[in-house]
Amino acid sequence: VQLQASGGGLVQAGGSLRLSCAASGRTVSIYAMGWFRQAPGKEREFVATISKSGGSTSYADSVKGRFSISRDNAKNTVYLQMNSLKPEDTAVYYCAASNRVGVPRALGGYDYWGQGTLVTVSS
Repeated sequence: VQLQASGGGLVQAGGSLRLSCAASGRTVSIYAMGWFRQAPGKEREFVATISKSGGSTSYADSVKGRFSISRDNAKNTVYLQMNSLKPEDTAVYYCAASNRVGVPRALGGYDYWGQGTLVTVSS
């Protein structure tokens, strides 16, 4: 499975961005898909995840109410709509895919990773 993330960029605080992550290869093996982020000098952290059906989602407290994760299984693509962006949201955002049932929040719950897309929020 290969994951290709896109949609990052520079945005002012309060603005919005939508990230996309397209999966290719043996996509039938994918269950949950998620987003993580890593700010300079910090560890990679969980942002959001969504189940295979899209019926279950989970968010980090820091983004709850501002970010929304969704997926289009026909396109093998997961999205992250980010609204009301803050400077502290600045990071490289990574998409990930899991072979396991559920909505894992830990890095270890994912089997495949994309290359990352940079989001910069200016104050």
